[in-house]
Amino acid sequence: MKTIAVLPQLCCGPDVPALKPAAAAQLAARFRALADPTRVAIVNRLAQAEETCVCDLTAVFDLSQPTISHHLKVLRDAGLVESSRRGTWAYYRVVPETLGALAAALTP
Repeated sequence: MKTIAVLPQLCCGPDVPALKPAAAAQLAARFRALADPTRVAIVNRLAQAEETCVCDLTAVFDLSQPTISHHLKVLRDAGLVESSRRGTWAYYRVVPETLGALAAALTP
């Protein structure tokens, strides 16, 4: 009897389990928060510093304080940044674990 070599299936992807719906929804919400160039720039700036005051962000981005606060709220609601109050100012910092989870979702 003659044997025939079997070629590997090219149509199938790697054997990676699918994300659970809740995890996929959470990831999508975080990526959606980063779908705005200003928010990406804010996260980039916050990642470079330990903490940044809202007043500093307003000056850097040449946007009004309410606009910056709106962007920060979207990022905070997505779990990408957190804040603390000192007097009348809020200081923001990135959440390293969340950024790490986003990077891990895109890493093979």
